[in-house]
Amino acid sequence: MAKEELLEFEGTVTEVLPDGNFRVRLDNDHQILAYAAGKMKKNRIRTIEGDRVVVEMSPYDLDRGRINFRHKAEGTMPPPGVRRQQNFRRR
Repeated sequence: MAKEELLEFEGTVTEVLPDGNFRVRLDNDHQILAYAAGKMKKNRIRTIEGDRVVVEMSPYDLDRGRINFRHKAEGTMPPPGVRRQQNFRRR
């Protein structure tokens, strides 16, 4: 168990940096450097500029954080009943 509880903030990704790092502007107008959590990497959850995210931060270092949740955008999913086009031919 951790000595200190993690702080959670919501924010928007403003820049995608190399090596899985992101520049995030929090709702309280602070800008931090964040990285994707292991579960997000494992499940291949892509985070792009403009996404709303939840960031966990340690109370000891308020300049870095870990992105542990990406909110779904309204227009990203196709409407129900629409099938994706397949890129291969059946024989």
